[in-house]
Amino acid sequence: MKSFQRLCILVVSACLVVPMATTYAFLAPLSFRNNLAKNPSIVNWMSSGGGGDSGVGVRVAKELVRSLIEEEQCFTTESGARAFGEVCAANIVYEDCYESQPFVGRTPVSEYLVKKALARKGKGGFRLDRISDGNNACGFAWTWTSGEEEGLRGTTFVELNDAGEIQYVREIPEPIYKPGDLTLELLRTVTAGAEPRPPVEYEPRTPTIASEVAKYLYNDVQGSSVDEAMRFFDSSIVYRDFNYEEVLNGKEEVKKFIEDFSFPGITFRPQRFDDGIDSTCFTWEVVLDDAPDTIKGMSFYELDPKSRLISYVRDVPESAIKPPIIGKLARQLRPGLGVFKSVKLGSRPGGM
Repeated sequence: MKSFQRLCILVVSACLVVPMATTYAFLAPLSFRNNLAKNPSIVNWMSSGGGGDSGVGVRVAKELVRSLIEEEQCFTTESGARAFGEVCAANIVYEDCYESQPFVGRTPVSEYLVKKALARKGKGGFRLDRISDGNNACGFAWTWTSGEEEGLRGTTFVELNDAGEIQYVREIPEPIYKPGDLTLELLRTVTAGAEPRPPVEYEPRTPTIASEVAKYLYNDVQGSSVDEAMRFFDSSIVYRDFNYEEVLNGKEEVKKFIEDFSFPGITFRPQRFDDGIDSTCFTWEVVLDDAPDTIKGMSFYELDPKSRLISYVRDVPESAIKPPIIGKLARQLRPGLGVFKSVKLGSRPGGM
């Protein structure tokens, strides 16, 4: 039975997805350093050793990542890739879930990013669609662009250590093939016969900070009440699950989706959360019954500024086959866009 489960997990995640110091100032990218005088709270944060919460002013992780992407162009130029490497911790773990193994250490990570940038040099750009406002960690949604077209989308999570260096990254691109409800059928097959667990007991709360909402839903409410979870979704919710070609719109569609994926034998186990206020990104893994293998993933949430309820979700998982066969072929044939069929530039607002 366990060998069958492993096979099913491999099939599911191969092409499907599951609906998760001052010293530093001189190491940071030039564009980021140039902003220090304008943002004294960054200096204060680094002088105190990093970490902690600088309040609702400058969010260090967010601003560092934004600077690396938009000003240094760390994913499309060699100099930018090296700038990224310069702000990494010596023991950084870069988990690009397109690749078979994570990259560990500043030099291997820098070399890998340079290799990726050179592969797309002159062929395409990298657009930052959304970024969570985390201080110690943040996540962002992105899209590959080329000329008047846009293609591959994905999500990346970045975490800083106490010295303000990047210590962990998880990057997951969307799957090229989106199977829709076939995922649900396969998951139910894998978990057939799993014994229902008693509902989880929890103390009802109403957090209004994005990262705390995510923690509450995953750590406290999961496995207990769908209705309690739905209390945190805005009526205007747009839910992008990369199982499907189309987004889910409204609470009715989202509730049915959550109910469909709530059955014995499947657990979403959270791993790392950022500390975002209005938006948040967090990593997770899916555990199927007693199968030894798990599927890694990531989620991005945004709150409506008025209701403080979730108005946008993006879920993306890894592929078990690495690199994914279809994804690799698409990158080889269209390195600028990373997909076989692109869409008009700007036709997916916010990377929708």
